[in-house]
Amino acid sequence: MTFQGWFLILGFVAILLALTKPVGLWLFALYEGRRTPLHVVLGPVERGFYNLAGIDPEAEQGWRRYALHMLVFNVALMAFTYAVLRLQGVLPGNPQGLAGLSPNLAFNTAVSFTTNTNWQSYSGESTMSNLSQMLGLTIHNFLSAATGIALAFALFRGFARRESKAIGNFWADMTRITLYLLLPLCVVYTVFLIASGVPQTLAATVNVTTLEGVKQVLAIGPVASQEAIKMLGTNGGGFFNANSAHPFENPTALVNLIQMLSIFLIGFGLTWTFGKAVGNTKQGWAILSAMVILFLAGVTVTYWQEAAGNPVLHHLGVAGGNMEGKEVRFGIAASALFSVVTTAASCGAVNSMHDSFTALGGMIPLFNIQLGEVVIGGVGAGIYGFLLFAILAVFVAGLMVGRTPEYVGKKIESREVKLAVLAIAVLPLMILGLTALSSVLAQGLAGPLNKGPHGFSEILYAFTSAVGNNGSAFAGLSANTPYYNGLLGVAMWVGRFFIIVPMLAIAGSLAAKKYTPESAGSFPTTGGLWVGLLVGIVLILGGLTFLPSLALGPIADHLAMIRGTLS
Repeated sequence: MTFQGWFLILGFVAILLALTKPVGLWLFALYEGRRTPLHVVLGPVERGFYNLAGIDPEAEQGWRRYALHMLVFNVALMAFTYAVLRLQGVLPGNPQGLAGLSPNLAFNTAVSFTTNTNWQSYSGESTMSNLSQMLGLTIHNFLSAATGIALAFALFRGFARRESKAIGNFWADMTRITLYLLLPLCVVYTVFLIASGVPQTLAATVNVTTLEGVKQVLAIGPVASQEAIKMLGTNGGGFFNANSAHPFENPTALVNLIQMLSIFLIGFGLTWTFGKAVGNTKQGWAILSAMVILFLAGVTVTYWQEAAGNPVLHHLGVAGGNMEGKEVRFGIAASALFSVVTTAASCGAVNSMHDSFTALGGMIPLFNIQLGEVVIGGVGAGIYGFLLFAILAVFVAGLMVGRTPEYVGKKIESREVKLAVLAIAVLPLMILGLTALSSVLAQGLAGPLNKGPHGFSEILYAFTSAVGNNGSAFAGLSANTPYYNGLLGVAMWVGRFFIIVPMLAIAGSLAAKKYTPESAGSFPTTGGLWVGLLVGIVLILGGLTFLPSLALGPIADHLAMIRGTLS
């Protein structure tokens, strides 16, 4: 580990903390439906959308109606994308003449982008036409991100409102978030990427002559526009197979830094928005403090392990850290930081191959996803996922002080606790169940490249990434098969929507409650004790649930490495 490496990590966090309140203020304006400076230009566009769709943005919805509209919208989008991918071969915008995708791959990809997972069982530059990239995938990058933020707003209203049956209007939330947040930011971001050397063209290839004088054909396309929302919306799906390790997606160290900042930007801002929504910004800072503690702990372990390198290679006289699978232009520190950022935020973009990390260095990205999108998390999904753990934490605190649990002025009763447990239980049930199934069936065992603990880690990571809606992978798994495409598709759908619906039910239940002011017997939820309890609940639940599977995979792999065994 080096001073420069730690300067990068701590400077990265400092920049985000400085941006938290400004971003949070803008998000709060959208949460409340207030006018912004962009309304002068985009206000008529917003009203035009409402008139065209016959939507009254002032007509609010209860949680059931909000959930139904959200589900119908996402099912329709998934069906549309499936059709585009299947018909790719006969649709325009296909200069390479690529064929349509197989039914199982089209299903997997359509579910993947609908759920903000962006798992890719294919090589983008040799599988997807420009039209499929733009119409089928990039649109999802915007709308799945907007869905996550809208759902976070709905839960905020549940905490903030008193004796109300409504938690907002799904269509109004989606329109405002897309029009006033995601699109403007991505226009600026795309221009920056183009200026930095990222391609943005409808051409499919370009012929170049290398420094050695060799002729080479390079794949290009509308990369910059997809790259911007891929990062800002914590989507992660790359235009190229190498994702953000590809120089056309991530050409410079500055672009690499901006990409990491953009992955966390909205997640940080939403914590401040939550505090503002419930009338106490300290609540938001407390949640962000717990998130940052978990994040820094993960970065420390990953950077330490990757900088330490492989003792087997050291014994053979190969000194230095672990550079396998990493870009030389980024190095160990930036690669380790990116890996933790992308898995802490359920983004899935990668600038290095996690399968090539040391055993414990690769375990941290895996464990980040297993914690359930709570270490910053995806846009919207991170904060509402963390609030589910906050409900359990305040329930535990209530048991300790002998009072009915209260959080930000709302009593937390059996209904909310049961729904939170139901939502949180989805991850271990699906991850461990599907991993166990794939570890014994011939179709599952045909996937991993490696045998033994590392092969098990490849299977475990795949289902963790799918259920956790992350999208990154231990690249050694051959997942483009009917078995894995189908099963991972189901895992992604369950991991997204079987958490969302109970969460919205909690929002509806909380919105209907009266406000309960804090008293002398209330457990404080803004100080260091509360932050420690939050971190403890997250780690204990995650540790108790997933430690056995980690022991069979990366921990066993690490012990074998110490013993001098490589497999």
